[in-house]
Amino acid sequence: MLEDLFYYLEYSFVRYAVITAVLIAVCASLLGVTLVLKRFSFIGDGLSHVAFGVLAVAAVLNLSNNMLLVLPVTVLCAVLLLRTGKNARVRGDAAVAMISVASLAFGYMLMNIFSTTSNVSGDVCSSLFGSASILTLSSTEVLLCAILSIVVVVLFIVFYNRIFAVTFDEDFAKASGLHANAYNLLIAIITAIIIVVAMNLVGSLLISALIVFPALSAMRLFKSFKAVTVCAAVISVICSLGGIIVSILFGTPTGSTIVVADAVVFGICFLLGFLRGSSK
Repeated sequence: MLEDLFYYLEYSFVRYAVITAVLIAVCASLLGVTLVLKRFSFIGDGLSHVAFGVLAVAAVLNLSNNMLLVLPVTVLCAVLLLRTGKNARVRGDAAVAMISVASLAFGYMLMNIFSTTSNVSGDVCSSLFGSASILTLSSTEVLLCAILSIVVVVLFIVFYNRIFAVTFDEDFAKASGLHANAYNLLIAIITAIIIVVAMNLVGSLLISALIVFPALSAMRLFKSFKAVTVCAAVISVICSLGGIIVSILFGTPTGSTIVVADAVVFGICFLLGFLRGSSK
């Protein structure tokens, strides 16, 4: 099995997939902790559906680089969802539901009406569940992913203390003179970037799992924000690498395999947390 793995790693597209998976895993886990604690995890699900709809529009327009359309529109929707979600919880949930369903329906309709291939179902499945698109990345796409990932990590590190303050006690942060709304906006924008970058890895329907599972797993083992964040990043990287390796060796769908790995690790962490709590 190791011989097969080393054999596949000789191909550049496999190395590109591994590099991209690690970068996306780190970025998704960093923001995942904040989103779960702030109960903003619903934004990830809504934005992933928006990205699918915009991706369909980009395909219809035959854009050579769909990022030019997908990224700004997804960021704009992230800002809108954040503002509706903060005004009233019901309105925020309703906005996510409407945008998610409408984007999926609109995207699927466009892909059927303006289909450029005979396998529409296959194209839709690839976009929704990732399929093997992670194994067809070009060097340009990997470079773009690396740049966006570095931007996300740098922003998180630079504004770590402020993000920490806004995450745990937004009212106190405002009273202390911190511009909480601005940092909430930053969190939404970074989340949108992660969603767009991660679409090639797990597809638009499974992205929220990549964000939420590592954070929830880490929270079962640690209590401090820093420890949970570091642990979530480690878990996310391990699951992504493990999922890609299993996918390559056994021919399973890449995105689904990674999410299943995340779910299994969460089950293990949940059990460990339960056993540790019951032993005290």
